Amino acid sequence: MLTQYAPATVKDRYVREPLLRHRIVTAALLLAPMVLLLVGFMVVPVLQLLRSSFLPSSHLLDGTGFSLVQYVRFFSDPYYSSVLLETFVDGLIVSLICLVLGFPMGYSLARLPPLARRWRTIIVIMPLTLSLVVIVFGWLIILGRNGLLNSVLTSLYIVSSPKQLLFTRPAVLVVLVQQFLPFMILSIMSVVTQINPVLEQAAANLRANRFVTFRKVIVPLAVPGILVGFNLVFVLSISAFITPRLIGGSRVAMLGSLIYERMMSELNWPSGAAMAFVLFVSGLGFTAAFNALAASRLIVGGRRYAL
Repeated sequence: MLTQYAPATVKDRYVREPLLRHRIVTAALLLAPMVLLLVGFMVVPVLQLLRSSFLPSSHLLDGTGFSLVQYVRFFSDPYYSSVLLETFVDGLIVSLICLVLGFPMGYSLARLPPLARRWRTIIVIMPLTLSLVVIVFGWLIILGRNGLLNSVLTSLYIVSSPKQLLFTRPAVLVVLVQQFLPFMILSIMSVVTQINPVLEQAAANLRANRFVTFRKVIVPLAVPGILVGFNLVFVLSISAFITPRLIGGSRVAMLGSLIYERMMSELNWPSGAAMAFVLFVSGLGFTAAFNALAASRLIVGGRRYAL
């Protein structure tokens, strides 16, 4: 019996190995342009920016050598530390507001019929197709001293005179929420659509009210979508620079707009590069710690329910 099947096995091996090598070569050729594009236009510039952050000079072309002076200046100045803290606080506030507003919308979209969900999803995605500059200038018209919102408030006699709405931190937070809310909605919707509605019906049959069903069934199963949306909104919020610069002006300082001003206005690329990498490392560390904490809580909660 062994001698009968041995030739077939050897033949299959000699047929499969060239086919496997052909597939590997084809996959490598298909991935090569994308990898080269990423390496040439993202990895190499980021490495050059990292190198410029260790220059001792304040100008990119005049500096040589290696120094930590840019990072020392950043951490030794209380102003930069306060701006970094305010940036993270603003990112957390925007993420929490988007979560509170986006979860009901994402859940309602997920429970709609496929055709109705498709059209409403298009409505949610439409703001993302607009240019960010166009959106910001639209908010400048709405929040201006003679803008739409002040006109409505004065015509309804809610306020006696136009109020200063622009160049305030609440205005920046409102615009950031409007910009990044679709990411939270789509992240939650994509997860809730995979939750079987039968689980909610089973909880109702066990005399669980809507709040208990929401807290015990829906939220634990939707945690992956919540984490994805929270991370997306948080990272986009702390790295925003157009909105804080135009809506907040000089009164609202966020690290993204400060980096843009340092590089483009003052042409101090080493200092701006150091700020950028401080923001990158601190943001990466925060999101990693937050995800690790959430994952540990999920594991502990799962073991508790299993017991």
